Amino acid sequence: MFFTPERQHFFKPLTSKYREQVVHCLCLLYQRLYSSNADYGSSLCRDQVVEILEEALVRAPILEADDEEEETRFKNNREQGNWILKQLLDFGWLEKQVDTATMHTTYPFSRMGRKFTQSLVESDSTQVRTRHRNTRNTLNALEAFLNRGEVHDLIDAFESSERIVTDFTDVISELEERKRQLVREVEAQQLVQQATDQFFEFMEKRFQPDVSVRLSADSVEKHRDQIHKAIGKIRRKKTDSKRQIEIQLRRLVPELAIEGQSVLWLILDTIERRMGNAADIMLPALRRALHGFTKRADIIIRQLSYLNSQQNNDLLQVCKGLQSLSPQMFEKKMQTAAEQMTTVKLQLIDPAHIKVQERKQTQFVKTAVSEEQSVDENAQREILIQQLLDQAFTINNQNVREYVIKALRSGQKISSRNLPVDSAPDLLAMAHIVELGAINNLSTEHSFNVEPTGHRIKTEYYDELDEFTIELKKN
Repeated sequence: MFFTPERQHFFKPLTSKYREQVVHCLCLLYQRLYSSNADYGSSLCRDQVVEILEEALVRAPILEADDEEEETRFKNNREQGNWILKQLLDFGWLEKQVDTATMHTTYPFSRMGRKFTQSLVESDSTQVRTRHRNTRNTLNALEAFLNRGEVHDLIDAFESSERIVTDFTDVISELEERKRQLVREVEAQQLVQQATDQFFEFMEKRFQPDVSVRLSADSVEKHRDQIHKAIGKIRRKKTDSKRQIEIQLRRLVPELAIEGQSVLWLILDTIERRMGNAADIMLPALRRALHGFTKRADIIIRQLSYLNSQQNNDLLQVCKGLQSLSPQMFEKKMQTAAEQMTTVKLQLIDPAHIKVQERKQTQFVKTAVSEEQSVDENAQREILIQQLLDQAFTINNQNVREYVIKALRSGQKISSRNLPVDSAPDLLAMAHIVELGAINNLSTEHSFNVEPTGHRIKTEYYDELDEFTIELKKN
């Protein structure tokens, strides 16, 4: 039982109007005995303990009395320190130990007093706390068990995994408490700068060193797969090894031993279930709580900034003053204000800067859909004949040039009277013989020279045409 005779009224020192002072005394004494600044080489005597309690009483506030206790019960802090020391000794928070050899008396914490005082110290948000590393501790303990095979490492992994969800719950509760505290302080003080400083102080001193590590380096999502792989390796151990592990676990943690159930399998399944709860439930809840905290802080800071910017705005008072004036005074005031606020300037426009912009014509796109109609065979025949005729009477400079070069193979000069006609393309080329004057791109050394003779000739293809001489000259 907890309330044994040595601690029958264990919590009585925390029920009077001096309970806040008692808490401060316990926290300061705990820091002097067990913190990093403690001197473990020497023990505290009564005078030293009383001096520590006096120091805590100077800084600790006193609560209002719920009953009719006398206000001037203690003459000074030393008398009150002796009274608190007696209370802590009587109700089981401290112990009195006497060295029989030197008759030296020390006053350490009892086991239960140290545990409860540690909780009081950790509950103070102003204290510096170490980063939570239970996820990595679980993985390191499992890997150590795989490497060395010591059952104590497996038990350490089991205990560390239990604190993973607890750590998430603590951080979420702290964020909610911070959010409520921010709202209360803003409602009480209405100070933009103080609210902003408190928000950024939390983000720098609490979020950056702890919560951000939990969301990144110590994230359960980061180590979840590695922990599952380590558990899988433990499950695949040989049967003899697992039998020895089971025997040692039943001897070390008999409270987990259940008839018909393996303790090893219970520990491994529990670790996997806790990791799943932390990754799938607690981590999203932490992100939602952090998002809600930052969103609430952003809303409050924006609202206070707006209210602070409106402090010098006396527009409402001006409107009320104008409303109380007579119509004549109102017109006079408004006319004066209009003259002072007038900013209109009359200026002429430079005609040189006026440009008439051409109106852009809108292009219409025909989107009407017409039904497909069958083409008449006679129309298809006429289209084919027209295409053949166009191709038959088509002549280009290349054809004319090749025709003339063929005719000049026997000499350097020839008359249009003597041009041979062996096919219809030759006849068309002879009709375009005048165009040779522009075709002088055979090479850089030769060019055509076309000159009229002034005579008119008659052939079997033409009744009358002008005569030209065609000569290929060297440049």
